[in-house]
Amino acid sequence: MTGDSVTGDSPDDVATETAAEELSPDNTFAARHAVLARGYGGAEDPADPADVLAMPLVLHIPKAEPPLRSELLEAAARATVALCLDPRVGTGAPWHDGFVDWASARIRKVARRARGTQWTAAQDVPGVTVDVGGASARALVPGRVGDLDPRIKRLQIGGTDVPSDEAPAPLAGPVLWVDASLSMTVGKAAAQVGHASMLLAGAMSVQECREWGSSGYRCSVRPADPAQWARALDEVRGGRAVAVRDAGFTEVAPGSTTVIAVLGT
Repeated sequence: MTGDSVTGDSPDDVATETAAEELSPDNTFAARHAVLARGYGGAEDPADPADVLAMPLVLHIPKAEPPLRSELLEAAARATVALCLDPRVGTGAPWHDGFVDWASARIRKVARRARGTQWTAAQDVPGVTVDVGGASARALVPGRVGDLDPRIKRLQIGGTDVPSDEAPAPLAGPVLWVDASLSMTVGKAAAQVGHASMLLAGAMSVQECREWGSSGYRCSVRPADPAQWARALDEVRGGRAVAVRDAGFTEVAPGSTTVIAVLGT
């Protein structure tokens, strides 16, 4: 896996702990990690669908040369957790209110496909982009569905998928196992691995998470056959992994376990 990087929404992106401290004395990595460690909020959905809070994920899927699915999903997982721990979501920072409101509600992500000028335009919408090999994904600041930026709203949600690839054995470090039997589209899987990266970060100690962040939140995303899925479930039962259980709004049955994130070696 080569050429992976994490970028913000401008070359002057606030991306270090020192910069965070300049924003507010309370805006520390430990404080931002604490939001994830508390777990997801459980608020009921608002009556008006436009008031639902969601994190948009934009997946770069060119028509001519689509990326490898494993790399695209890794980029989505890393972009999600990178945004959740970015200094700009901390106390007193510009993304704080939208992020905290979302983290206190029912956690939702909506993945959309972009190509060409659409992808270029998405870089101007506040968020964090991660490049992994030939794949790129951008996590955007959460907000009301009704307030979605027109440049993102016009992007396609469904209708495009990326086939599974012959990914190599996982690298050392966290592994996000995706239940292959569910046959999720790449958009659905991207949202699920995004959930998993958040849960995994929250389950880590502050120091473990800080060390993970120093690698750009590098991880491996791999499909799990029945045998591997059974081993991953054993890791969950042993307290060595975290599992994502989907609410069942799209594609899978309510309560389905979609992704298991294992800390790795």
